[in-house]
Amino acid sequence: MSEDRESLAAAGEVRTEELLINMGPQHPSTHGVLRVVLRTDGELVLDAVPHIGYLHRCAEKIGENVTARQWIPYTDRMDYLAGMNMNLGWSLAVEKLLGLEVTEKARHLRVLIAELGRIASHLVAAGTYGLDLGSFTPFMYCFREREKILNLFEAVCGARLTYSYITIGGLMADLPPGWLEECEAFLDQFDPVIDDLHDLLSTNAVFIKRTAGVGVLSAEEALDYGCTGPVLRGSGVDWDLRRDGDPFYTRMYEGYDFETAVCRQGSYPQNPPCPDVPREAVLGDCWHRFFVRMVEVAQSIRLVRQAIDRYRKAEGDIGRPIKLTDKLPPGEVYLETECPKGQMGFLVVGQGEAVPWRARARSGSFCNLSALRQMCRNCLIADVPAVVGSLDIVLGEVDR
Repeated sequence: MSEDRESLAAAGEVRTEELLINMGPQHPSTHGVLRVVLRTDGELVLDAVPHIGYLHRCAEKIGENVTARQWIPYTDRMDYLAGMNMNLGWSLAVEKLLGLEVTEKARHLRVLIAELGRIASHLVAAGTYGLDLGSFTPFMYCFREREKILNLFEAVCGARLTYSYITIGGLMADLPPGWLEECEAFLDQFDPVIDDLHDLLSTNAVFIKRTAGVGVLSAEEALDYGCTGPVLRGSGVDWDLRRDGDPFYTRMYEGYDFETAVCRQGSYPQNPPCPDVPREAVLGDCWHRFFVRMVEVAQSIRLVRQAIDRYRKAEGDIGRPIKLTDKLPPGEVYLETECPKGQMGFLVVGQGEAVPWRARARSGSFCNLSALRQMCRNCLIADVPAVVGSLDIVLGEVDR
């Protein structure tokens, strides 16, 4: 690189020198208290090193000092934009250790709630990504629709952010009267909004120029870094734990019809139809990582509609939570679920007491963030927010 600078100087160009620049931890587009140290040569980023540890909450150690059910509220606060999905992951891990099967009605209600949580999380990802790249309108569109989902969540559990609704043994309460009809009305009016978001972002010429070909992460590199979720599928890897995961988790989606949001032969699933991939886009770039989430929103709508029908036909109750004093049998279980940010794994080790001997979490955002260094090499400083935003990280999940 020094030879390049000398040749530029000989040609009469501006001479530059390497600088270390701090991005964050207060910068808005770091999506939380994340510090990224950039080594730059003029406008070119030579290296990017993410630094975490500004939000450490000791959640895992707390999980070893409270009972399994008491830890449910702490999972809400990991990925606080997808609290329902966090609740589900820990509940399934403990249920597997206990050998506990939830009722058929509870299974369908969990699918319904978890997929609504996925939509709400991806709406935040799309809206804030528009803000990162200088567009305010998509943010307003996305948060308007997310508020309607939060209204549904509030009606069912009384909370809008940290829910503790899906719990070990089932769910905390059944749906109130008229809730399903309100949910269907939301889905009906939400369908055309997805087309609006495609117009504002996916097919927008400025958005494409800011994201297409930027921060490319190949399928091999994504696998090497342990990336999961939309980041992995954005690199073209066809992997979704709802289909490919532990049987104790996949049986929850047994009989449901949906497609994995991954680009196959240059095209994404067309049920429902979605825009074509722009010719400027490169598989594994920022545009693909964003677009995977948009496709997943449409697929989640399909799942929610199916879950509503199955819930209506299911008989029995939604189960009941285990008691706070129920003891965990000796043994060890690790279970991963497909959360909006990626695979979220929970380890629980029982030793015959109500309090777990070990409680650990494997964060999708943490592993996805580790690939930031690879994606930022040789990009421009102005492209770093586009790369960070395309990962859709939540630091509460990273700094556990």
